[in-house]
Amino acid sequence: MKRLLPIGMQDFAAIRKEGFCYVDKTARIHQLITGSGKQFFLSRPRRFGKSLLCSTLRAIFEGRRELFGEICGFPALAINSLEWSWKKHPVIRLDLSAGTYSNGTDELYSVLSRELKREAEKLEIVLDDKNYKNQFASLIEKSSKKMGEKAVVIIDEYDKPMFGTIDEPSIHKKIREELKGFYGILKSYDEYLQFVFLTGVTKFSHVSIFSDLNHLTDLTLDPRYSDICGITQEETEQNFMPEIDAIIAENGINKNEYMEKLRCFYNGYRFSEKPLTVYNTFGLLHHFYNNGAFLPYWYESGSPDFLIKLIALQKIDVSNLENMQIGYESFRKYDVENIEAEPILYQTGYLTISDFDKERNKFTLDYPNLEVRSSFSKSLIKQYLKAPADKANTLLIKLPDALLDGNIEETINVLRQFLASIPYDIIKETENYYETAIHLVFTMLGFNCRSEVRIASGRIDTLVETKSFVYCFEFKLNGTAQDALAQINSKEYLLPWQGSGKKLFKIGIEIDREKRNIGEWMCEAYS
Repeated sequence: MKRLLPIGMQDFAAIRKEGFCYVDKTARIHQLITGSGKQFFLSRPRRFGKSLLCSTLRAIFEGRRELFGEICGFPALAINSLEWSWKKHPVIRLDLSAGTYSNGTDELYSVLSRELKREAEKLEIVLDDKNYKNQFASLIEKSSKKMGEKAVVIIDEYDKPMFGTIDEPSIHKKIREELKGFYGILKSYDEYLQFVFLTGVTKFSHVSIFSDLNHLTDLTLDPRYSDICGITQEETEQNFMPEIDAIIAENGINKNEYMEKLRCFYNGYRFSEKPLTVYNTFGLLHHFYNNGAFLPYWYESGSPDFLIKLIALQKIDVSNLENMQIGYESFRKYDVENIEAEPILYQTGYLTISDFDKERNKFTLDYPNLEVRSSFSKSLIKQYLKAPADKANTLLIKLPDALLDGNIEETINVLRQFLASIPYDIIKETENYYETAIHLVFTMLGFNCRSEVRIASGRIDTLVETKSFVYCFEFKLNGTAQDALAQINSKEYLLPWQGSGKKLFKIGIEIDREKRNIGEWMCEAYS
């Protein structure tokens, strides 16, 4: 009998009462609510369990201890055995995810009024004023006085009105100013507040939405809470072994190989300088529910169109997304007047932290896993190269086999077919254009592909590694294939990989200006 997996469920009480699996995060939550500070902010990508975290916090502050004990055959959760008073506080939880907001401030007023009215009815509070800011202030004060305990405010998807209008500057600015005043209530009514928690995808800078909330403690990059959302490798193996064992048995596969593939395909999100990574909850649960099918569940649940356009607008080198370096301060740069793609790519989950240089206080970003690497590259190919879908499908079938077999001739033939399908009018007559196009193809297919690889003797155009082979590509738009191959040899580009046990290929490629495609090519191989 299959266990109940809480796919898409955001109601903590329903998960516990109806016997759904729950990965216990309450020890980490207890650490948060009993530590120093009382007003917090957390940014995480979509579908990472932020709403479930908000629901769990609500249940804790409402004193619903029965939900945290033994229930439906599941053991008691960690917080049940930790020191906590279980006092009942008035809890005000607002969720801004429902509105479209492109209609402007009227939609914002409607959503906030609806949310405040619902919470007031639950707390049996009468709101006399029609102004939503005054209603918010009144709800905090009246609920606190009525219950004799300070209020708790939880705001989920606080940034949806702003992120949803980021490509409409005039509407965005008006909404931002309205929310600035609304959220400012939290500082003005601090004496009535026990705990405040705001969460969303993005962090708007202190000079805009948070200028009146500079007392908020930002947990986004805090190593202590890097796993408060998402599921670690250890938690996966502790909580989902029945699903894992069933998949292994049904498909007749090796357990170690399956676990490694699972990790490479779905794990890899890192949210602090601490080298701890997590799975996206949504994608992992869908994988288990679908009997182990490796599909891009998280990626297909949203659209990166705005980010793809932003990357193109800012002329970011898409062949170097895997090695993007930014400073700590860059994570805080997010305003419609000064949008930078790098922090948004991180905050939305398309890139993640791969390394942290403590001495320079710099983060290196990379794709979190194969799901995002392959899917995002496919989206970039559609935007940059406009190649027909049937040609992309041909690549998916033919090119992986050719690379994995060490078949250079077939690899070149498939790449030629793909480049020939790109519309004439978007091709740029630069060496970098072709290098980028081929880089995106290899990356879309999930290969370990790097471009502009810097080594002691020079810079490799494109390097692709498989389990058995290393491919070193050098492109020449104003030169011959022989010139390209001679450069690889003279610079000893493959010296670092000698002795790796892999077969090494040196491939020199001439770009034919007239045909706008791969012209002559030469290859040398040695082990």
